[in-house]
Amino acid sequence: MSSRYKKLKIFTGNANVGLAEEIAQYLGVPVGDAKSTRFCDGEINIRINESVRGADVFIIQPTCAPINENLMELLIMIDAVRRASARRITAVLPYYGYARQDRKTRARDPITAKLVANILVASGARRVLCMDLHAGQIQGFFDIPVDHLPGVPILAEYILQIGLENVVVVSPDLGGVTRARDLAERIGATIAIIDKRRPEPNVAEVSSIIGAIQGKNVIMVDDIIDTAGTITKGAEALKQWGANDIYVACTHPVLSGPAVQRLKEAPIKEVIVTNTIPIPKEKMLDKIKVLSVAPLLGEAIIRIHEDLSVSKLFD
Repeated sequence: MSSRYKKLKIFTGNANVGLAEEIAQYLGVPVGDAKSTRFCDGEINIRINESVRGADVFIIQPTCAPINENLMELLIMIDAVRRASARRITAVLPYYGYARQDRKTRARDPITAKLVANILVASGARRVLCMDLHAGQIQGFFDIPVDHLPGVPILAEYILQIGLENVVVVSPDLGGVTRARDLAERIGATIAIIDKRRPEPNVAEVSSIIGAIQGKNVIMVDDIIDTAGTITKGAEALKQWGANDIYVACTHPVLSGPAVQRLKEAPIKEVIVTNTIPIPKEKMLDKIKVLSVAPLLGEAIIRIHEDLSVSKLFD
């Protein structure tokens, strides 16, 4: 281990061990010796098998499916290193579960994204590092510093490499216009917007498309692909409006329920995602391209450890 980072320690739960190992390799430090097991009744048992006294600890754990298991594992691991006298604990959440429950849309709705933030702080986290929060205001749910990394620069770099021409970037809804504009500016493209409505959760209906689509190569960009209903219905509508090749770019491949089958059957040439969430082998399609966020998270961890500006990564 480099003496420069002798007080920096990387730990991980079971949610995305591969990403944690990539980050540790990028930093040139080993993954910390910790073990997560289950008692016979299903309770989580965390053992930290090395000293963390006075260390700057980063725990890498996206709260993806199984969300409650992975969240609880993270909380217990934070508590364990806090009680072992770690100097500072940063929760690294490449994917923040419950982020879509960020406001009340009906009477008596919970704001679960805020509840999760409160629990993370109560467990002992003193900083949070995350990527592409579904709603930016979630940063304000925490009473500790939050470093929020966008996924668009990673997606844009790959899109520039494949050399698409005559491109329009499409936001699948009105809420994603800022993300679509950011990507469009980075790759030198125009933007368009799909106007949709949701009659019920996980059900999307396309009503119109705002912008020039006909004869263009399309990149639909979003933060999450969950059941893929929005993306696939959007792709079908774009084809009907005369689009050429359709690409999808997103940060978090949740891919729940019928998502894989929908993507397989949809008129989509390539689905570009990142490894914030691990994709099981049975869900990998030939049209899915996975980009690594390890270098970006690694650089952010270095900057946090050395008390440098994280925002400089995007200047």
